[in-house]
Amino acid sequence: MATRKLRASTPIRRTLMGVSVLATAALLAACSGGASPTSSDGKPAGDLQILVSSADASDAAFKAINAGFEKKYPDVKLTFSSVSNDNYPATKSSRLTAGNVDIVVVKSFNEVPEFAKESTSDDVLLARAGGLLELGNEKFMSNYTPSVLDAQQVDGKQFAVPTGLSYSTGVYYNKAEFDKLGLTVPTTWSEFENVISTIKGAGDVPFGIGGKDTWPAGLAMLGAVAGQYPTVEAKQKLVEGLWKNTTSLTDAGPQGVLNKTETVFQNAQPNFAGTGYDEIPAAFAAGKFAMTIDGTWNEPTISQAVGGAFDIGYFPFPGSDNAADNAALNGKIELQLAVAANTKNKTAALAWLEYFSEKDNYTTFVEKSGFSPTQQDITATPFLDSIAQYTTTFQPAWDTLWVANNKAGQDAVYPFNYPALTPLGSSDATKAAQSAQAAWKAAF
Repeated sequence: MATRKLRASTPIRRTLMGVSVLATAALLAACSGGASPTSSDGKPAGDLQILVSSADASDAAFKAINAGFEKKYPDVKLTFSSVSNDNYPATKSSRLTAGNVDIVVVKSFNEVPEFAKESTSDDVLLARAGGLLELGNEKFMSNYTPSVLDAQQVDGKQFAVPTGLSYSTGVYYNKAEFDKLGLTVPTTWSEFENVISTIKGAGDVPFGIGGKDTWPAGLAMLGAVAGQYPTVEAKQKLVEGLWKNTTSLTDAGPQGVLNKTETVFQNAQPNFAGTGYDEIPAAFAAGKFAMTIDGTWNEPTISQAVGGAFDIGYFPFPGSDNAADNAALNGKIELQLAVAANTKNKTAALAWLEYFSEKDNYTTFVEKSGFSPTQQDITATPFLDSIAQYTTTFQPAWDTLWVANNKAGQDAVYPFNYPALTPLGSSDATKAAQSAQAAWKAAF
C-alpha cells in the first residue's frame, strides 16, 4: 500500500508518534490562516510543496499532472518530493512541523471500533486536532464517488482527495508460460497448489518476490487473508475476536493464513529477501519466474517491462478451497491527499487539487498510475477492464481493517507474523504463529 507499505508499525514508534502528532497538529492549527501569494491577475502564485510516498507509476502520474498545472499557473513554483515508504512517516512529520509542505499523503484514514480506540491512527488524530484543512465544502470533492468518500470520512468530515483504488491481493502471471504447461487460472487453493507444482516440475520458478524491503512479501499474506476471511464482516469479526481474546493466532484460521504464505515463500526465487521490489518487473519480463504477487498500482511498470515479450494476466490469490471466497480482489483507497493546516499557500494548494480533480486530468492520472478510479464515468484501461469481474464489489484488504495494538510486541503487528518466515526470518509457520500469539497476549 509505493504501495504501498502495510500500514502497521512498531508499538514504541506508534506510541511516540501519537504524542508527537498531537503536538504537530496544535502547531499547524495555530499557524493556519496565513495569506496566500497571487499573481497580478489574481491567479495562484508562489511556492507550492507536495510530498508523497513513492512508487514508479504514481510518481510518473503525479509528474504529468504537475506539468499541466505549471503550464496553467506559470507563477507557481511547484516542488514535488517523493519519499520511500519506510522513510515517509518521519519525513512527513518533520516537514509538517517545520511548515515547509502544503500537500501531503495521509494514510489509515479509517475510524476504529470502540474497543480499540486507543489505536486510532496518527493521521486521524491529526485531522481531529485541526492539523489538516477540511475539504468537504470544496466543489471539486463532488467529482468523487460518494461511497468512496463515505469510506474515508472522519467524524462525518472530509479531509482528503482519494486519488484512486488499488487492489493488493492479485497474482500477475505469464500467459505464455501457463499455455506452454497447459495451465488455467486457478480458482481454489488446491488448483493453485497444482499450478505451483506443475511450474516447479517443469524446472521453472513459480514466484518472484521483492523481499528486501519486507512489505512486498506481505502481499502474499494479504492474499491468504482474503481467501480465509473473504468478507468485511469476517475480517471485522476476526479483529474483534483477537482484541477480545476469544480468537488465538494459533487457531486454524489464522494459522492457515501463515501456512499459505509460507507455501508462496518456499516456491519463490532463492534468497528473495535480498531482492528489491523495483527489480521484480524486469526479472518477470525476463522469464525468471512465472508469477508475482503484486498490486494493481504496479501494472504500468510491469507492462512496460514486459513489452511485447508475452501477455500478462491477473487473478485473485485463491486462498480458499471454496471458489466463491476467491471471486473478489481486496484493496484500499490509495494516496489520499490532504492540505496542511499551516500551509503557506492555501490558494495554490486548493487550485492544484481542483486541477487534479478535473475529469480529463484525473483520467490521465489513473491511466498512468494504474489505480482504479474513484470518480464515476472514467474510461478504464484495458487492464482494468480485464479484471472487472473481480472488482464489481469492493472488498477492503486486511491492512485497511486491522487495528494494531500499540502495546503488543513486534511479532503481532500485522498480526500475521510473515516477517518471521524463512527467508525473511528464521521461523516456520507454526513457530511464527506461536510468537505472534505470545506478542499479542502481552498487550493485555
